[in-house]
Amino acid sequence: MQIDIVSQADEELYQALKRLIPQLTNNNPPPSLNELAALVRETASTLMIARDESGVIVGALTLAAYRVPSGVRAMIEDVIVDESARGRGIGEALIQRAIAVAKEKGVGTIALTSSPFREAANRLYVRMGFQKRETNAYQLKLNKTAV
Repeated sequence: MQIDIVSQADEELYQALKRLIPQLTNNNPPPSLNELAALVRETASTLMIARDESGVIVGALTLAAYRVPSGVRAMIEDVIVDESARGRGIGEALIQRAIAVAKEKGVGTIALTSSPFREAANRLYVRMGFQKRETNAYQLKLNKTAV
């Protein structure tokens, strides 16, 4: 397995995320090639992919690091491991790489959220040292604009 930081949006990445995103959510469609290019250009975001032994993209994760008055924080978003590749340590390897990149960026706190029904993912996060927070999570949906 290999974990790479994406530096270019290409057809391979586009096709991989077309396959992976529906395994994560049906609330949002997979990104277009233009949206992927915008993500890769975004300095606050780091898109990482996992490749299996044959070089196929089997996982992805995005780390968003940002500065606020109280320090540098990060969010891990859209952790996806292909159904056919689960249970092989790919999610853990993606998270470990995200933690390393966050440390390089001077991040003090990393947050993530996970749906309760993703039991294996939730166990992984706890095993890796993430603590469940007692907080209220809020969301405001805005109209999506083209990238």
